[in-house]
Amino acid sequence: MKVGVLALQGDVPEHRAAVTRVLPASDVISVHTPADLEAVDALTMPGGESTTISGLLEKSGLWNPLASRIAEGMPVLGTCAGLILLAKRLEASPSGRNPRTFGALDVTVRRNDYGHQIASFEGPVHVAGLNGPYPGVFIRAPRILSVGKAAEPVARRDHEIVGVQSGAVVGLTFHPELTHDPRLYAWFLHEVAGPAYRK
Repeated sequence: MKVGVLALQGDVPEHRAAVTRVLPASDVISVHTPADLEAVDALTMPGGESTTISGLLEKSGLWNPLASRIAEGMPVLGTCAGLILLAKRLEASPSGRNPRTFGALDVTVRRNDYGHQIASFEGPVHVAGLNGPYPGVFIRAPRILSVGKAAEPVARRDHEIVGVQSGAVVGLTFHPELTHDPRLYAWFLHEVAGPAYRK
């Protein structure tokens, strides 16, 4: 299985490092172009600035091919900004500027709802399928305000939903790529992407 890391903006090296804790480096591809996207079986979408990433997806010619691959069932893991771009609904932004999204996750999301960079924090997250808490890193994180019938909560911090799944698409408000704990990527690659890849 070849796994792509969307490499337009954001914490791309950290995502590559996280995936290579689970798979050989030769199976990890940085995705800059539609040709790169064609070569992968699953994709991770890093944290970063969602409006910037959305614009670069358009500029690079990746938006339509990626929308088609997601609709066809390609496994995708989106963290922070990645979750925003996968969401079906975004709460209206005070600036009036929300990025275009793929609508792959039946959630309503509010951007940057955990505060400014200075308000970043770490806390235990409970992820379905993982034994014991996972270290959640929250940096200017989006908040999941509601989850529709087509999505399932898969991660919680206390009673708050911080991760959802719909089919082979997973979105997280936090940054697993900024930890050295490989369990979440192993779960995504083996339990979510693996069965979809073998179909």
